[in-house]
Amino acid sequence: MSSNTDQSQAVQKPVNEKPARSRRWLKVALGLGLAVAFLGAAFVGLLVFKYNRIVGAKPGGLQTQAQPKELGQWVNPFIGTGGIPWVCGNNFPGAMVPFGMIRLGPETTSMLIRKRALNTSGYYYGDDQVLGFSHTRLNGTGATDGGHFLVLPSRGPVDPKALRTGHSTRFSHSEEVASPGYYAVRLPKLDTLVELTATPRVGVHRYTFSHGQPAHLLLDVMNALGGRRSTEGEVRVLPEANEVEGAVRTFGTFASRYGGLTVYFVARFDQPFTTFATWRDEVRTPNQTVAEGGRVGVDLGFESDQQPQVVTLKLAISHVSIENARANLDAETGATNFDEVVSEAQQAWEKQLSLIKIQGGTEKQRKIFYTALFRVFQMPTVFNDANGEYLGFDRQVHRTTDFQYFTDLSLWDTFRTTHPLYALIAPKDQRDMVVSLITMLEQGGWLPRWPSGHGYSNSMLGTPADIVIAETYLKGIRDFDVERAYQAMRRTALAPTPPGAAFSGREGVEHHLKHGYCPSDLMEESVARTLEFAWADSAIANLAEALGHHEDAKLFREHSQFYRNLWNPATQYFQPRDAAGTFFEPFKPLLLTYLDRKGRFTKDYVEGSALQWRWGAPHDAQGMIALFKSREYFVEELDNFFAKSSPARGAWNPGAHYWHGNQPDIHAAYLFNDAGRPDLTQKWVRWILDHKYGDDYDGLDGNDDGGTLSAWYVWSALGLYPVAGSDQYQLGAPLFEKAEVKLQGRPLVIVAENYSPEKCYVRRVWLNDTPLERTWIKHSEIQNGGVLRFEMSAIPGRD
Repeated sequence: MSSNTDQSQAVQKPVNEKPARSRRWLKVALGLGLAVAFLGAAFVGLLVFKYNRIVGAKPGGLQTQAQPKELGQWVNPFIGTGGIPWVCGNNFPGAMVPFGMIRLGPETTSMLIRKRALNTSGYYYGDDQVLGFSHTRLNGTGATDGGHFLVLPSRGPVDPKALRTGHSTRFSHSEEVASPGYYAVRLPKLDTLVELTATPRVGVHRYTFSHGQPAHLLLDVMNALGGRRSTEGEVRVLPEANEVEGAVRTFGTFASRYGGLTVYFVARFDQPFTTFATWRDEVRTPNQTVAEGGRVGVDLGFESDQQPQVVTLKLAISHVSIENARANLDAETGATNFDEVVSEAQQAWEKQLSLIKIQGGTEKQRKIFYTALFRVFQMPTVFNDANGEYLGFDRQVHRTTDFQYFTDLSLWDTFRTTHPLYALIAPKDQRDMVVSLITMLEQGGWLPRWPSGHGYSNSMLGTPADIVIAETYLKGIRDFDVERAYQAMRRTALAPTPPGAAFSGREGVEHHLKHGYCPSDLMEESVARTLEFAWADSAIANLAEALGHHEDAKLFREHSQFYRNLWNPATQYFQPRDAAGTFFEPFKPLLLTYLDRKGRFTKDYVEGSALQWRWGAPHDAQGMIALFKSREYFVEELDNFFAKSSPARGAWNPGAHYWHGNQPDIHAAYLFNDAGRPDLTQKWVRWILDHKYGDDYDGLDGNDDGGTLSAWYVWSALGLYPVAGSDQYQLGAPLFEKAEVKLQGRPLVIVAENYSPEKCYVRRVWLNDTPLERTWIKHSEIQNGGVLRFEMSAIPGRD
C-alpha cells in the first residue's frame, strides 16, 4: 500500500506542477497588470492635477501700461480658448484689429503632443508652454491654417535641432493679459515681458529683457500651425536696414486643398542687431545673410547698455510680394511706436464695439455680450494689401477699386447668424464681402462655399453663398452685380459642376433634381444635403422674386420643398431614402455622427444626429410643422428636445438632443414661435444664454466657427433672431434693460420694460408705439431705426 501510495504520488507530481506554474504566472501577470494600472492611473492623475493647476491660474495679474478702453474692458479674449478639445471654441487671445490680415498671438504646446496645441488657432488654455508668437491663424474654426513667421525670444543662441522638436518655455495665465488689440505675457525662465499689438497687415512686438544676459530673437520662417507642411522658404538679412525679409509656402487644412499659400514678410527692428546667423535644416551659419530651401530661419542678437533692454519688432505680411509687405509696413506703422499702435488698435475696436451699447444685465452677461461682439469682427480676413493688390482665385494679382477684398469666409456656419448681423450693423462690410464673393466667381468660375486664402476649400456642403447674397439684397444692400450672382446660383442649383472644377458645387444635385430628394444609395450626407439645398433654394426663390424672375421663383419655391420627400410619417423624422423610395433601416435617430465611427447608421447626416436634423427647414417652418402628427405634437417633441439636452457647457459627449455647439439645430428654439408658443422660445433661448455661454476659458459650447456662436448670443440678447435667406427676424426676449443699435440713420433702441435679469417672458411688444400682434418683424421695419419695446414678465403668456 505504501508502495502504491509512493507510486501514486510519483505519477501525480508532474500533473500537479503545471497548474502550480500557471498559478505563479497568473499571480505575476496580475501583479504586473495591477502595477501598470496603478502607474497609468497615477499618470492620468498627474495630468489632471497639472491641467487643473494650469487652468486654475487666471489672467489679469500682469500689470502693463496698456489699459483697455471703455467698452474694451468688458471683453475677455480668453473666452472659448479652452475646455474639452473636441468641443473647444478654438478662439485665440492674441492681438489684431477688426478683420485684420494679422492675427498675432502665442502658440502653445500640449502636455501630450509636442509642437502643437490642442486648439486649431494655436493657443490652448490648458497648456503652460509657449513655442513663440506667430502672425496668422483662423479663429474659432475646426481648420488648422496659418502660424506664419514664429518669433521666439531667447537669452542666447538656440540650436536649430531644438526648434524641430518644439523649443518652448513655460508661462502662467496669472502673468498673462489680453484685451482688444493687445496681448502680453511674462516668460519667467527668460525673465522677459512679451507685448503684442497689430495693424491690419503688421504685427508689432515689444520684448523687454530684464537683466544682463544677451537678448536674442529667433524668426522661424517655416513654422506652420499644428506642424503642417511648409516649403519654398527663404530668408535674407539686411543688416544696414535693421531688416529681415523672406517668404514661405504653407499647406494647412485648407491651403493644401488649392496648392498651398505663399506669404511674404518684411521684419524691421528699432535697433541694430549686433550678431546674426541664418539656419537651414539643422545647420546654423553665423553672418550668412541668405538661407533658402529646407527649414530656414534667422537668429538675431542684440546688445545694449540699457537695462532693461527693450527690442521692438514690426513684421508686415503680403500674399503678393516682399515689396508689398514693405509697403504695408511703411503705410501702417511708419514712424509710430508700439504704444501708438496699441492706441490705434484699441480705438478701432471701440468703434466696432460701440455699434451696440447696452444697459442693465449682470457683469457676467455684459462680459459675454461684448466678447461675443468682439469675436464677430475677428473673421473673415481682409486679403488685399494697403495698395489694394491681392492674389485672386485665378492666381493672378488684381487691385481693388471701391471695396475691401475679403477671404476666409466660413459661410456654412456664418450664413446663419454672423452675416445677418453684418447686414444690420455693418452693411458696408457686408457689401464688401458680397462683392468679394462675386469677384471670386469672376476669377475662379464659381461662388464659393468656404473660401480661404486664394482658393476653394470645398469644406462642408450646400451653397450657403446663395443664402448670404440673397439676404443681403433683400435687406436693401444692393451696390453689387446681383444679376451675375443670381445666374451663378441658378447654374449651380440646376446642374453639377463639371469634373475637375475647382468648386465641388451641390454634389449629387442631378439625383436631387431627378428624385426630388438626395437618394441615400447614390450619395452620402443625403438628408443633410436635401435640407441644405432646400434652404438655399428658398433664398434663391426670394431673390428671383425680387429681381422679377417670376418663373424661376416658382421653380425654386418648388425645389425648396423637396425636403418634405424625406419625411417618414411612420417615424416622424427626416430619414435616408434610396432611389427606389425605400427608407433606410435600421434607423437610429439618437446616434451622433461623431460616435458612429464607420458611418453605418449616420452617413446621411452631417455633424449631428437625426434628431438634431429633425428641425432643419426653418425657411419653411409652417410647412415643416405640418409634417408632424399635429402642431401640439411638434411642440411636445421640440420641448423634449431641449428638456433632455445636457445643461453642461462643452460636455465631452454633447448627446443627440439639443447641441448648441453645432450649427444644424441652433435655430430650433425660435421654431416655437412658428408653432404658436412664443413663451417656449423665450424660455429656451434664455436657458441657452444662461447655460451655453460663460465668461471663462470654456465659455462656448463648441467651435465658434468665425463668430457664429458669438453672433447667436448677440442676436438673442437683443431679443431678435434672423431667418437666414429672408428679410425676416423672429422675436425673442431681450436680455438687457436697454440696447442701442447704431444704424446708418437713427439708432434702433430696444427697451425691456418691467425689467429684471430674471424675467425672460414677454407680455407685449410695440414698434414705435404700435402693438405687434405677431412674433416676427421685417428688416425694412427696423433698418431706419426706431424703438422696439418689450414688456417683460416672470411668468409666460400674453394678455
